[in-house]
Amino acid sequence: MATGANPKMIHGNNRKQTEFVKVAVLFDNFGPYHLARLRAAAQVCELLAVEVAAASAEYAWEPRDQRMADGTEWQIVTLLEQGTSRKASAKQLRQRLSRALEDFRPQAVFIPGWSSPAAFIALAWCLQSRVPAVAMSESTAWDERRVGWKEQIKKKFLKLCSAALAGGQAHREYLGQLGLPPERVFLGYDAVDNDYFAAQSAARSQRSASSQPHDLPAKYFLASNRFIAKKNLFRLIEAYARYRQLAENRNPPADIWDLVLLGDGEQRKDLENHIARLGLGRWVRLPGFQQYPDLPAYYGCAQVFIHASTTEQWGLVVNEAMASGLPVLVSNRCGCARDLVAEGRNGFTFDPSNLEELARLMLKVSADLFPLSDFGAESRRIIGRWGPDQFARGLKSAAEAALAVGPQSGSWQQKLFLAALVWQASRTHR
Repeated sequence: MATGANPKMIHGNNRKQTEFVKVAVLFDNFGPYHLARLRAAAQVCELLAVEVAAASAEYAWEPRDQRMADGTEWQIVTLLEQGTSRKASAKQLRQRLSRALEDFRPQAVFIPGWSSPAAFIALAWCLQSRVPAVAMSESTAWDERRVGWKEQIKKKFLKLCSAALAGGQAHREYLGQLGLPPERVFLGYDAVDNDYFAAQSAARSQRSASSQPHDLPAKYFLASNRFIAKKNLFRLIEAYARYRQLAENRNPPADIWDLVLLGDGEQRKDLENHIARLGLGRWVRLPGFQQYPDLPAYYGCAQVFIHASTTEQWGLVVNEAMASGLPVLVSNRCGCARDLVAEGRNGFTFDPSNLEELARLMLKVSADLFPLSDFGAESRRIIGRWGPDQFARGLKSAAEAALAVGPQSGSWQQKLFLAALVWQASRTHR
């Protein structure tokens, strides 16, 4: 893989790329779902994929080289081969990112969010080089407590962008509140490799072969998260305890499922202690963080997926579960809920602060009151509209809109403003 500003072409098919718009897409680190999106994007544009760092500060993904696949043509640049983006200086990022973009000469640059040093540096380069910038966003108006001065910074940032690629409807509306015209906001940013999960989760029909190596129960609810506060796992475990009470007291008694929590993080020990205090050790399992090739077996053997976050910009694990054919119970504080959950058709939404509501939904779906196979089929139908192809279509449309609008012109005050943001973000991003 290329380091610094020496991009390497990844060869696959023999199509000519000169007919496509030249687009640079920036991500902090390439996880499996980023790569799925980029492969799709490479089919509709001439693509430079810029990875700020080869490692992620949040996810223990396997080395990137093991996640790459042949079959496309695109260029990839990794600015920092060692460590995460939090280790980089603003000067180092500016030099390496500027060189990569100058060598490629994109017609549009796609920038993730508005909080990292690399995002501000990329926007500054666009202003200097007279290249349209496209913001990529999965923020909603309600996923965090909003502060006036921070909202003003976002408005100033977006005023310098020519278009945007957003997650779903709520994300488009928030960008509109921040001043970006809705007709210049396109959807499809949050996608995973639907085909991969659909095919690999065939473990559902081979339960005896797939469940034994993973020591999975016969029937279980599945959740997959980092073990951090906003994922609301303590309340999920308490809701599960309440669900068991409701199921035991039901007449006739309901079939009681186990709970499997994938992931790891700072709260693991406390969660283990909480499970023990509630006497749930026999029924709640914590297999740890699972790499991409191991995930489909857990999805494929589960009955229902639960995502209980108190706040979530989107929730890509819901995409994975739905592509695997699972019914879903999703917190109404997740950005994906409005677009992906059809109430009573592929699952239900719930208030993540309401333990009783979640427990009763768990009982409802486990007590044979709903045709779960029909729910799973509807999940696959819905998520089929939100896969990598939709990311590629949204990216292409956003690039064309940005070119039609043209690059935004930055005054010396705006450039000074960006420089100040780079300095501040470099201090707080570490």
